[in-house]
Amino acid sequence: MICVAAGITMGCIVGLYALFELHYFLRMCLCVVIARCFKKKMHILDSTIVGGICLTNDIDTLLYHMNNARYLREIDFARVDFYERTLLYRTIRNKGGSVVQGATTIRYRRFIRPFTRFTISSKIVYWDDQSIFMEHRFLGSSDRFIHCIALCRQRVIECSVEDVMATLLKSSTAHMDKSTDCLDKLESGVYSRGDTVVMNGTSRLKPQLPMEVAKWLEWNDISSTNLRSEC
Repeated sequence: MICVAAGITMGCIVGLYALFELHYFLRMCLCVVIARCFKKKMHILDSTIVGGICLTNDIDTLLYHMNNARYLREIDFARVDFYERTLLYRTIRNKGGSVVQGATTIRYRRFIRPFTRFTISSKIVYWDDQSIFMEHRFLGSSDRFIHCIALCRQRVIECSVEDVMATLLKSSTAHMDKSTDCLDKLESGVYSRGDTVVMNGTSRLKPQLPMEVAKWLEWNDISSTNLRSEC
């Protein structure tokens, strides 16, 4: 009887692996739990760091460096960590919206060898009324060399990006003065002067549009125009 139960269990596990990339979903769930329950919350304009290691199931057919597609997969886990620790995803959902990947560009500078540790640094570099732009860097654990850099466009639908970011910036003003004037500003919107948000006695600025993002957006617009003309 025990052998039959064990056989059925193994069959189910094999079937799940055949139908789904089971360890991807398990790792994603683990990332969410760790980020939500065991890591400290971060300001929306701060960088988050997650660690990784290149294992045998990450290498390509040449057997001496990480498969190019695995970089994007690792970014998925880093992005989930960022979403949870900054409360970005929760805020979007609370406002009735959702977020999807709109575009990605990635540049490889030096390959990552098998069994090499690395970290991924993630941060928001810009946002507009429709999208949030994130930068992800793969850093060597010892020399901090940037092995790879990726730029991702997160399209937010069914809600305003400016409203989402205003809420997150506003929630970070815990140490502001408790004057009536400040409280009135908090009730009416983000405590700001232009694009400057005052927090913990310092100024947090909305990032200026980076040149590489501006050129990338231009390329995206050209691509969209060309594709529309083919329809």
